[in-house]
Amino acid sequence: MLTGFSDLIKGHKRLLRSLSWGDEDYSGNVLNVLSGIASQNESALNIFDTYLNEKFEEETHYISAKPSAIKITFAPNVFEIPNTPVEHDLIAVMMPFDSSLKAVYEAIKNSCKDTTYRVLRADDIWENSTIIQDIFSLIYRSSIVIVDFTGKNPNVMYETGIAHTLGKLVIPISQSMDDVPFDMRHHRFLKYYPNAQGIKDLTKALKEKLKQVSA
Repeated sequence: MLTGFSDLIKGHKRLLRSLSWGDEDYSGNVLNVLSGIASQNESALNIFDTYLNEKFEEETHYISAKPSAIKITFAPNVFEIPNTPVEHDLIAVMMPFDSSLKAVYEAIKNSCKDTTYRVLRADDIWENSTIIQDIFSLIYRSSIVIVDFTGKNPNVMYETGIAHTLGKLVIPISQSMDDVPFDMRHHRFLKYYPNAQGIKDLTKALKEKLKQVSA
């Protein structure tokens, strides 16, 4: 009410549901809402901060969704920076190259039907002499990165770090919460089951998520 963003907060059904039911993704939903508020009016975060200081002065609190005030420029030694711009309709998929996950990749591609997004995985392209350069270029060009943590694949962990460092919107999925890195468990991830119904549910959930972030 103090910031004028009541409609945004009330319109985030997952936030309200996780608050009511005590779901484990509540903190991640809070961060998503704060990020949305900050993107429209960064000074609104100061109102939150002042309110917390006045009402809960004896408690420690953090507002971690504030965009960094410091912009960094870096020149990686391992990768070459692509000359191509970010493609706002491109989704990069980072997942183990495992035949058992073929249906999962198909579900991700199917979730983009009836949207403006297109999906690519590293094995869909071959532009450079090294696979890691293709992966970096794909993440660099994309606007969204979907990562599947199933199996705790170290390559996927590494690629997720690249995506976060480049400021990409990362959508994590997994068959088990135990496979999600501890440092990311405050973010909501889409859990799915490796059966026909689970794949169908994953397709639907991803489609809804993509509609949400593109709205």
